[in-house]
Amino acid sequence: MRPDNFSAAFPPLPRGVSVVIKAFNEEKSICAAIESALRAVANVGGEVVLADCASTDRTVEWAQAYPIRIVQLSHPEEGRCGIGPQLGFQHSSGEFIYLLDGDMEMLDGFLALALDFMKAYPAVAGVGGHRVEVNPARRQASARQKQAQQPLQPGNVEWLDGGGLYRRSAIEAVGYLSDRNLHSYEEFDLAVRLRSLGWELCCLPVNMVRHFGHETPPYALLLQRWHTGCLCGLGELLQASAGQARLRLVRQELRELQIYLGALGWWVVLLSTPFWPLPPTLRLACFSLLLAGPLLVMRWRQHSWNQAVYSMMSGSLNAAGLVRGLLQPRQSATQAIASQILREPMDSPLLRSTTASRHSPAKPHKRY
Repeated sequence: MRPDNFSAAFPPLPRGVSVVIKAFNEEKSICAAIESALRAVANVGGEVVLADCASTDRTVEWAQAYPIRIVQLSHPEEGRCGIGPQLGFQHSSGEFIYLLDGDMEMLDGFLALALDFMKAYPAVAGVGGHRVEVNPARRQASARQKQAQQPLQPGNVEWLDGGGLYRRSAIEAVGYLSDRNLHSYEEFDLAVRLRSLGWELCCLPVNMVRHFGHETPPYALLLQRWHTGCLCGLGELLQASAGQARLRLVRQELRELQIYLGALGWWVVLLSTPFWPLPPTLRLACFSLLLAGPLLVMRWRQHSWNQAVYSMMSGSLNAAGLVRGLLQPRQSATQAIASQILREPMDSPLLRSTTASRHSPAKPHKRY
């Protein structure tokens, strides 16, 4: 449906559910995300809030054609994964909050089913479902990930990956929706804060969203995650959890933490070999064995030199990111985020006049 026909189909509704769309430079998919959110709340009552982390493309321009609230981060340098959901929550009013990424589409039927489930089980703080990967490269990555760990099964889960529906009263009980300081792990952080207070999280055996993602080569993506700070997320999470009851859950459930700590230990031992009290030739031999040993083990386990080299590089960068994250300065997670409201639902040109649609931007072609 084109934006100039959308206001008639989806008039403003009572604010039972707030769908918070977090976005940064999502011009290729933002229209699909917004339209799916408006369709979802049309049947249950609610609002759509776009939390934009100072996009530099046409994300906001396309979004302005829809009857939604658009809020934007005032200080672009603060942009990170954890600040978007909290920014949207700060400007929402629904009894329930649904988190949606700007490169996702909500699937019909899930929201109503999740609401019924939440109302039937008051001890449940959040409900999720299955994420359908559209991008072939993303599907392959998900398949590799599921070989290492069990996919989400229906029933109680440790955390909701890829968004979900949350109860506002539960979020208020833990102080905030997402930690503005986190470059990643923001959904896991929310989960352990909720569960440490006795709340439950559940996964329903239905498809929840369609995820398009971005096509980035593995090494380029790894370097991108380093430069943007995403690899700091685990260290930032540990720093935020220090001295808190949830730290036990973080240590027990994040299996990669042991891997990255092992990688740090390997680097410490490797870099210490030049100082060992051994003859130079023997020190060189020890250094060579320590350097090649993990690579040979990864080659044996993964049956691929390419995968072995990538795993070594990934583990090393994530280990460095762990240290970097532990040293990052923190702001109060409960402090209000500086932002500006760019549009309220009733400010939409579609609702303000019948002629404004002629001046609204044409909807971009979908890439899928």
